[in-house]
Amino acid sequence: MEAPIRVGLIRCDTHGAYYAGLFADHDPLRLQRPLSSNGKARYSWQTGGAHFYFYTNYADPAAMTVERVDGFSLTRVWDEHRDAAECLTSVCHGSPRVCSSPEEVSDEVDLVFVADCNGDGSDHLALAGTGLRKGVPTFVDKPLAFTTEEALEIVQLAEGHAAPLSSISILRVLPVAARFRKRLPEVGPLQFGTIQGGGTSLAGHIHAVSLAQLLFGGGVKSVRCMGETELHTFHLDYGGRPDRPARGVTVSCDVGTPWHCAFHASAYGPGGAVHSPPMSDFDFPFGAADILRKVRGMVHANASPPILRDAVEAVAIAETARRAQASGAAEAVPELPPI
Repeated sequence: MEAPIRVGLIRCDTHGAYYAGLFADHDPLRLQRPLSSNGKARYSWQTGGAHFYFYTNYADPAAMTVERVDGFSLTRVWDEHRDAAECLTSVCHGSPRVCSSPEEVSDEVDLVFVADCNGDGSDHLALAGTGLRKGVPTFVDKPLAFTTEEALEIVQLAEGHAAPLSSISILRVLPVAARFRKRLPEVGPLQFGTIQGGGTSLAGHIHAVSLAQLLFGGGVKSVRCMGETELHTFHLDYGGRPDRPARGVTVSCDVGTPWHCAFHASAYGPGGAVHSPPMSDFDFPFGAADILRKVRGMVHANASPPILRDAVEAVAIAETARRAQASGAAEAVPELPPI
């Protein structure tokens, strides 16, 4: 039996607690109410947000209803709010060490996990860089970076130090979305697709683009964008590629407040249309579990997975959409080097 992968967690935000809740031994009732009576909530998980979607059996709040992922041990944590890191360690068994800086997190660990629930990735190069330079396998939460240049710099840093690297959006591997994808042949030759959801920040834009990659494929050639808010609505064009929607995919991110952060997708062709069920917070834990299994495989294989290229492309598409919104015209997605 292989020894557990020692994990150093950078950022104890809601995604940090979310992933830790899937692999780290913890007290479910403390996860439900982690704060002391006078404690301050820095993140939504501290008021029960992670527990709510992991333990959906109302009759037994200690019965986890999403699969746990074995093979990891949480040993180090850091957050800009030290009290949030201490709060997470109080939930987890084994008393992970609370670090004073993100640089300490990559000491004596087998995996650095950079969590990011709502950020834009602009600090990911700095946060991941120390561990990568030490050759430590690293997972960087979505988006991999804010710009394509930064994303490629992270990839090159990992390659230069032989450090396995991965970055995956939950929407890119969501099981309910993969099941919906199997329905696409019902419409005949695929003509057009839509994605709804994600919100107005880059954290959500990357999820929406990643869902488009899962359902309709990568290889986007150009992007148009419109709307008053950032990336309100943008259109992905595949340049006539025969195995992609002939009329492209339209992504609408600014859709108001959705039911439990739900995304929706539709596909159209000469045979009609198919529409996805809501893909929501009740489904996301199963995507996160799949990511952890992929990360576990990355560490054991000591190699970056091919899906890393999709993470870089997602950043490139979002950045191109921002350029398109500023210019008011179609913008070409840059050619990416081999990854």
